[in-house]
Amino acid sequence: MIRTERRRGMVAAVGGAAVLLALTACSSSDKGSDASSSSPSASSSASASATTPKVTGSVTVFAAASLKESFTTLGKQFETAYPGTKVTFNFGGSDVLAASITSGAPADVFAAASTKTMKIVTDAKDAAGTPATFVRNQLEIATLPGNPDKIASLKDLTKSGLKVALCAKTVPCGAAAQTALTDSGLKLTPVSYEQDVKAALTKVELKEVDAAVVYKTDVKAAGGKVQGVDFPESAKAINTYPIVELKNAPNGTAAQAFIALVRSAEGQKVLTGAGFLNP
Repeated sequence: MIRTERRRGMVAAVGGAAVLLALTACSSSDKGSDASSSSPSASSSASASATTPKVTGSVTVFAAASLKESFTTLGKQFETAYPGTKVTFNFGGSDVLAASITSGAPADVFAAASTKTMKIVTDAKDAAGTPATFVRNQLEIATLPGNPDKIASLKDLTKSGLKVALCAKTVPCGAAAQTALTDSGLKLTPVSYEQDVKAALTKVELKEVDAAVVYKTDVKAAGGKVQGVDFPESAKAINTYPIVELKNAPNGTAAQAFIALVRSAEGQKVLTGAGFLNP
């Protein structure tokens, strides 16, 4: 019953300053209604306000590495919207994060880069409710600025002497890359398999490899440090990102509020601005 009331209370949540405006408007409306204490609607408004949990304290979010920039922005918006709250992030490979959660690591929210890695958590019955898809992401080849090796396709990555980094096969970006390669009938042996997409991208930025298969969002976040090369096979290997409150969340109310922000119009604006695709 408490969970149901909490969820209803969070449905109206929106991102950033919009949350504060909405709450202010509601507060003003309630005060106006109180002037007529005999009105049934005034009584209903007061009751609804009394049962809406207040968002306070800290919220811990485990999120896929590719969400780092956009979620960091949303975290700041959340703290502005709810003064006194604190958002703590743990970014990494979705498979590693899922394993940590099922092993008992304390967290309130899990945002994965694939339904497969989210399933690790739901199968362990560590999720509260059903995960919701909030964005999708597509692969892109990251090369050195200026693309000195003239990489123009996924097949070009198989050229002799070319050093390529991929995400580990158990990581969503690595699994998607393997799907694209398999569907194209290509075999690629990278010089390294990285624990998450940011690590693969860093290999290119440091000039330790000539190219890496990462997400479009990561290429965009890197700015001029790398150059992106699209390849058509990526359209068949798009990853879906689900988010969920965790069953043993230390701060379930804040977890629901953060998820509401991510899924709100303001949250989607931040995410699509970072290069993510609509859910």
